[in-house]
Amino acid sequence: MERLKIWLKAIRVVQWTKNGVVMLAWFFSVADASQREIVRGWESFLMAVAMAASFSFVSSSFYLLNDVSDYDADRLHPVKRLRPVAAGIISRIEAVRAALVLFAAGFLYPALVVMVLPSRTVAFGTVLAYTVMQCLYTGFLKRVPYVDVMTLSAGFVLRAVAGAAIISAYISPWLLVCTFSLSMFLALCKRKNELETAMESRAVLKHYHPRVLASLIVAAGAASFAEYLVYTLTSRMGGRFPLLWITSVFVFFGIVRYMVLAFGRGDVGHPEKVLLKDRFLWLAIGGYALCAVSVVLVGK
Repeated sequence: MERLKIWLKAIRVVQWTKNGVVMLAWFFSVADASQREIVRGWESFLMAVAMAASFSFVSSSFYLLNDVSDYDADRLHPVKRLRPVAAGIISRIEAVRAALVLFAAGFLYPALVVMVLPSRTVAFGTVLAYTVMQCLYTGFLKRVPYVDVMTLSAGFVLRAVAGAAIISAYISPWLLVCTFSLSMFLALCKRKNELETAMESRAVLKHYHPRVLASLIVAAGAASFAEYLVYTLTSRMGGRFPLLWITSVFVFFGIVRYMVLAFGRGDVGHPEKVLLKDRFLWLAIGGYALCAVSVVLVGK
C-alpha cells in the first residue's frame, strides 16, 4: 500500500482533475436539443470519461519523464527533492518504464475507437497533437517565458476538442477560446505565485517581469469573462436558453475571487487545492451549477 501511494504521488494523480475539461462538450450537449440523440444514454458519457482517462495516463507519463529529465536540478530544490524520483525512492529506469506503460495505455482507447469508428479520427489526432506538444514543452518550450503558459493552455483546448470529437458533438468556438483564456489566467496566476515564493523552482521565472505578469493576469481574466458572456449570448445554447447569460455572474465572481487570491498572496501555486479549499470559489461553482440547472429547467 505504501508503494502504491508513492507511485500515485509520482504520477501526480491529483493533477488528473485538469482532464475534466474533456467533459465540457458532453456537459453542454446535455441541454442542447439539437444534440440530444448524441448524449442519450450512458454510451457518450462513458466514452468521454474514457477519453479523460486517456489524457490522464498520457499526462502522467510526461510528469515522470519530466522528473527524469530534471533529476539533477530537482535534487537541489527544497521541495522538488522530495518527489519520488528526485528522492531516489523510484529509480529513473523505473520511472521511464512506467512512463512508457502509461503512454501506451493512454493511446490504447482512442486507437481502438478509431479502428471501430473511423469518423472519430479527430479524437485520436488531438491526443497525438497533445503528445507532440508535450514533447516540445519538455524539450525546450518550458524554458521560454510566456510561451510556456500558452503551451499549457493550448493543451486544455486540445482536451476540450477531444471530448467533443470522441462523441461527435458540436462545441462552440467561443467556448474553446474561453477555455484557452481561462487556462492562461490560471497558469499566469501560478507563475506569479512561484515568482514570489519559489523563484528557483523554474529557470524560466527569471525572465518573467512582475508588472507584465500582473497585467497579463488581469487581461486574461477579463478576456475569459467576456468570451464566456459572448458564448451565452450568441451560441446555440444561448439561443436555446436566453437566460443563460445570468450564469456569467458566477463566472465573474469566481475569476475576481481567484484574482484576489493571486494578488493577496493566496496559494494559487496549486490551483487544484485552491478550488477544493476556498469557500468563496465553492460558492461560485455551486452557484453556477444551480443557476445553470435553473436556466435549463425554465427554458424547457
